[in-house]
Amino acid sequence: MKTVLMVAEKPSLAQSIAKILSRGNMSSRKGLNGACSVHEYTGSFIGQSAHFKMTSVCGHVMTLDFIGKYNSWDKVDPAELFSKAPTEKKEANPKLTMVKFLQVEGRGCDCIVLWLDCDKEGENICFEVLDAVLPVMNKPRSSERTIYRAKFSSITDTDICNAMNHLGEPNRNEALSVDARQELDLRIGCAFTRFQTKYFQGKYGNLDSSLISFGPCQTPTLGFCVERHDKIQSFKPETYWVLQAKVNPEKESSLTLDWDRVRVFDREIAQMFLNITKMSKEAKVESVSKKEKVKQRPLALNTVEMLRVASAALGMGPQHAMQIAERLYTQGYISYPRTETTHYPENFDLKGCLRQQANNPYWAETVKALSDGINRPRKGHDAGDHPPITPMRAATEAELGGDGWRLYEYITRHFIATVSADCKYLQTTISFSIGPERFTCIGKVVTSPGFTEIMPWHSIPLEESLPHCEKGDFFPVGEIKLLEKQTSPPDYLTEAELITLMEKHGIGTDASIPVHINNICQRNYVTVESGRRLKPTNLGIVLVHGYYKIDAELVLPTIRSAVEKQLNLIALGKANYHQVLEHTLDIFKRKFHYFVDSIAGMDELMEVSFSPLAATGKPLSRCGKCHRFMKYIQAKPSRLHCSHCDDTYSLPQNGTIKLYKELRCPLDDFELVLWSSGSRGKSYPLCPYCYNHPPFRDMKKGMGCNECTHPTCQHSLSMLGIGQCVECENGVLVLDSTSGPKWKMACNKCNVIVHFFENAHKVRVSPETCDLCDAALVDVDFNKAKSPLPGDETQHSGCVFCDPVFQDLVELKHAAMRHPMHRGGQGKRQGRGRGKGRRPGGRLNPKKPKDKMAALAAYFV
Repeated sequence: MKTVLMVAEKPSLAQSIAKILSRGNMSSRKGLNGACSVHEYTGSFIGQSAHFKMTSVCGHVMTLDFIGKYNSWDKVDPAELFSKAPTEKKEANPKLTMVKFLQVEGRGCDCIVLWLDCDKEGENICFEVLDAVLPVMNKPRSSERTIYRAKFSSITDTDICNAMNHLGEPNRNEALSVDARQELDLRIGCAFTRFQTKYFQGKYGNLDSSLISFGPCQTPTLGFCVERHDKIQSFKPETYWVLQAKVNPEKESSLTLDWDRVRVFDREIAQMFLNITKMSKEAKVESVSKKEKVKQRPLALNTVEMLRVASAALGMGPQHAMQIAERLYTQGYISYPRTETTHYPENFDLKGCLRQQANNPYWAETVKALSDGINRPRKGHDAGDHPPITPMRAATEAELGGDGWRLYEYITRHFIATVSADCKYLQTTISFSIGPERFTCIGKVVTSPGFTEIMPWHSIPLEESLPHCEKGDFFPVGEIKLLEKQTSPPDYLTEAELITLMEKHGIGTDASIPVHINNICQRNYVTVESGRRLKPTNLGIVLVHGYYKIDAELVLPTIRSAVEKQLNLIALGKANYHQVLEHTLDIFKRKFHYFVDSIAGMDELMEVSFSPLAATGKPLSRCGKCHRFMKYIQAKPSRLHCSHCDDTYSLPQNGTIKLYKELRCPLDDFELVLWSSGSRGKSYPLCPYCYNHPPFRDMKKGMGCNECTHPTCQHSLSMLGIGQCVECENGVLVLDSTSGPKWKMACNKCNVIVHFFENAHKVRVSPETCDLCDAALVDVDFNKAKSPLPGDETQHSGCVFCDPVFQDLVELKHAAMRHPMHRGGQGKRQGRGRGKGRRPGGRLNPKKPKDKMAALAAYFV
């Protein structure tokens, strides 16, 4: 019996696919890495009995990076990253040991079926899986085929079984196009980012961004936002005048007419038209026309349109919307959400998808009305990737909840609309003359609502009814007046408008567009204002203006669009991977050298908007070289700057920094500072100089006193280290000597925190060690009133892990609360920590609009 290994992209997908193919008759177990399960069953494969092992990866197995020494920002010239710096594939998440896991499961297997997502990224992951598994699989006999690729677009019984019965092969060219994009983005992005980050952060103190990043797609995305900002700033309003006339077809009602000239920009001319028109007391009907018009049902839904609607009408950011869509897909509620196609193939089971929605109270009546005969969806664009986004399973609001339901509801309504009839309405146009001037009024009456019943925000708005009249009729003029108005500037780009621009200019893909928008927000280049409008910050504006000043092609979409076309040609097998890579890198290398030589041009703009380091921050601690106060700069990235020595010292981020008791480092005489991540988090002292210039060989840049191996310093690991961390392999639990009376020790590598001896008067680390586990003993002085010791004793020395007196006084927590449970002691130790985990706090999701239909209507209007 052959053994067949099958690999999906996510654990939930693997479970769903295995359940369908095994008809629920499978056994499941956790894999070696604990993150991925393995589902096993027996069945038939290519006409033979086979044992199936279905498992998954967690996204990309490997990631591209520079080899070790080229990851140093200080030692490597960024220009070397274009060609000299070798790259290598590393495990994307070393903690998951995904390669080892795949090799354990793949050992001894005869065939492999790849169920990765069916896009270019999925194709790339196929070959990452193959690189890991093929060396340990059984060798094929002669020309026997062992590698298969499943193509599917939804997690339904029909689609999965059909994919299993029509297995193909992975596409090497599509995988290579992803490799090319990864290498281009890595080399170009890192070179520009390293140079401009070091250059500008070394000069200005209030940039408020931890990374001044550049990206071949990210930067043109920012460019669109700044371009709109520039139009707003340069806009000069103009006054214009509009002639408004009202006629009274009946005594109690009036009809407002639109001037055929629309508007004029000269007041005297406008006044002349008013005077001429006021001479006439009646309006003559010059013509009456009635025309039946059609408002077409929407094209089938693709990714870009889904993201546009999610942002503009549902109030969801593109990345958040994409995450929800992926979850709905893996749970089997919708088809694959990454598609450029808006055209259903002829054999797509539209009726089957529609039947799934027959019992939903929101649209059951509409679906029943369509069941007798659906309309074929409009012919859209067929990109040859996946069918449009379609609901594949019925769902309720209780099942999906919140944003999941709101997005699913929109996708379902959109799908039903595509197979509904067009909206038909009768448009009546009456043309009037008042003196020599012409006026018009238009009325619309719906004759067949069609798809607007399921998408009411698209419905034809109700208008005042027009009077029955014929050519030559006269109506009394009720009022004629001149309205003074002003032209208004455009507003800031919405996310929906930005997505449209990115798609139009070929910036990013349907999958990466949300990532690029999210990046410019995270870098503090733009802020998301009300209505999900993107307003550039000073930093974003100056960067884009600087790029325009030095080399406009760095920010214009033209070059990236051309690169994307070349990458698509690689995917189609029409362009050589190495030639595209070499040619593109050569272009950007030349641009980089010119950018470096011309950086003064951008610097002139920076000087206007940002303050130099010497003028930023507040005095905090003394420099060990000149003994003057260094200034603490809180803006991202936080750092210390000595204006006398002109030296800058980086600090740990995402926490608070304060002076540590005015104590000094015995090695360099710098005053120590204390970093703290919050009231419940970690804190440790550090020497600013040692943190940036490690004093010992076994120390790395970015280590505090809790990792310093100085043999006698009272703040060092040597003096305050207690024992090996109870959860991670390399960490040491170090006493936080500042934490009393709520004493704690914290791992110097991971987020583990051990609270102990609350309200003790003093806790010290003893030079003696435990006989059982080799941990350092601690000497504790308890408060007399709360001492757990018998009698009047207040002092006790023992091991935190082994001493029976201490066991009930120790509690394990996590600084970032990322681990939901405590796995207990390891090795010789038997710690009795009681882990109390919780989920990370704070939802970043936007608020739900009060009236969803109104929001949708506002977007589409």
